Amino acid sequence: MVCQNCRREIADASNFCYFCGVRQAPAPPAGASPWAGKRLMRSATDVKLAGVCAGFAEYLDWDVTLVRLLWALLTLFSGFFPGIVGYIICWIVMPIAPLPQPVTAPNAPAHPAQSV
Repeated sequence: MVCQNCRREIADASNFCYFCGVRQAPAPPAGASPWAGKRLMRSATDVKLAGVCAGFAEYLDWDVTLVRLLWALLTLFSGFFPGIVGYIICWIVMPIAPLPQPVTAPNAPAHPAQSV
């Protein structure tokens, strides 16, 4: 198993990387689809225009810069029409992903006490 953060080899059943401490995602069961349980949605956090490329990148587990570059090349080398129309169709059809919930400390009060 390879750490997703530091790319170093770690034991297969590790929950955390020995080197950088990052939590490791559980491995999917053998024979399971890597897209099981995923939905193609526009990103709500990594948005340049509408979040379409970031949504594809999250769905495919690719780098968003690579997806944006490939989309730009498709648009340039296809005469602009398929890339732009495809982006607009995806913008309309793909639902926007919900915003992630903010993470708070488990024992932290909801509102800190204010001094008078």
